[in-house]
Amino acid sequence: MKKLSIDACFSPHLSPVYETADSIVVIIDIFRATSAICTAFEYGVEKMIPVATVDEARLWKAKGYLVGAERDAIPVEGFDFGNSPYSYMGEEVRGKTIVITTTNGTQAIEAAKNAHKVVVGSFLNINALCEWLISEKKNILLLCSGWKNKFNLEDALFAGAATELLTQLSDEFKLGDACLALKFLYQQAEQDPIKFLAHASHKERLARLNLKKDIKYCLTPNQTNVIPILHEGALVRLVVPVNAV
Repeated sequence: MKKLSIDACFSPHLSPVYETADSIVVIIDIFRATSAICTAFEYGVEKMIPVATVDEARLWKAKGYLVGAERDAIPVEGFDFGNSPYSYMGEEVRGKTIVITTTNGTQAIEAAKNAHKVVVGSFLNINALCEWLISEKKNILLLCSGWKNKFNLEDALFAGAATELLTQLSDEFKLGDACLALKFLYQQAEQDPIKFLAHASHKERLARLNLKKDIKYCLTPNQTNVIPILHEGALVRLVVPVNAV
């Protein structure tokens, strides 16, 4: 029987070379958009609408929506949230629709919108995500948001971790070269990912902004079983019961 494929794309800029009409695309932006999105759903947000630009976000804000906006790791003035996971842990998000735009993550969602399915991945939901992906029996593309269309280490590390877990749980997948390389990368980092990322460009950027607490949280596995999934232009929750892995 022909095996399903897992591949990885290092940035949204490269995404057009991948055929995704029959694939599930996993959006990855570990520091911090996809971590913030997963956290928001864990804390009860009803729906999140990703938009590519700050101008679009302003239009939604003018309509009365709560809006999160971040550029260059800094919250954009005049909005309700940035992209720190800790911003989305309050009661004010419960039951709400929140619009979000970020430097990299929402650009990746825009690039993947025509895929068979688009879901949001982070270390926070990695076990739930991988078990669900296996149950779907579809090809998988792990789409790293990177940094302004360039490769970054933390997204690659998560793609490697997801590949490692998927291949531990199932023998149904054939790995593309990118996934194979990232699986080996993750094996080098697995014991201490924070130390492994010590000199990563975006980790240094966040550390300069005194966001070390965010970094540690974003690298903490299995804080939620919620998988955000794109449906009619908005992210909604897909809750999956998880067995211990």
